[in-house]
Amino acid sequence: MDIFTLIVWIGTLLFLALSLKKDKAKTKQALKMAFSMGRGMLGSILSIIFAIGLILTILPPESIASFVKSHSVFLSTLVAALFGTITLVPAFIAFPLIGTLIGAGVSIVPSVSFLTTLTMVGVVTFPLEQKTFGTKFTVLRNGLSFVFAMVIALLMGVIL
Repeated sequence: MDIFTLIVWIGTLLFLALSLKKDKAKTKQALKMAFSMGRGMLGSILSIIFAIGLILTILPPESIASFVKSHSVFLSTLVAALFGTITLVPAFIAFPLIGTLIGAGVSIVPSVSFLTTLTMVGVVTFPLEQKTFGTKFTVLRNGLSFVFAMVIALLMGVIL
């Protein structure tokens, strides 16, 4: 376990103890709600993990890396960004996936474009966002997010 994870665990336990000391009943109620929500999300989380595993089995990171290496960085970055816009993966799954791709030899720029569009642009969630915020806002937010995701990817390529 790395030091950051250890600090987060210690901090969490300290705040939980503080909360229990302050109001035991509310803390127990909050914990029950949290565990209930966790059980409700468990199916979705497991299906996402299964889907990622299946995708990585069908398209191994080495195959993705060979595709990226055989094309220009610009084309690879654009394809990765477009794939990221239509994929809906939570960040806690996306980061290890990107680590696997980089470990297989995928360049940092396409990897970052995939990661940033994956977490910033929501084609899959477009209908829900459109219903909630309106078409103009949703199109503007997704468009700007895509542009900024590309800028971030290019900047990361320069920095790293």
